[in-house]
Amino acid sequence: MPKIPELEIPEPYHGIHAAVAQPDAVTVRWLKPQHRCPRSRVKEHTCECSARIYELCQAGGLFFVRRTDRTPKGQRVMETEWLPLARIRELWHNIITGRAV
Repeated sequence: MPKIPELEIPEPYHGIHAAVAQPDAVTVRWLKPQHRCPRSRVKEHTCECSARIYELCQAGGLFFVRRTDRTPKGQRVMETEWLPLARIRELWHNIITGRAV
């Protein structure tokens, strides 16, 4: 019987790093999570190596950005308003490039 070669399992996706906020960055209106849908799907996310992570989420036909701040006292989760894809893509891009915080 032929030997089956071992599979190399790739490391988990590292994620992108959000840029440092630019001096003229706009302030995002962060809200307490609404839990409008029982489930949401994470479409993109930033790297887990930072104390602050961002996730681009989809639920109920709309999209939002979830921000999680991890501190020694615990986690604080906030999210943007829920928007259509065209509007959230621009916001996501601005957050990732440091043009929005």
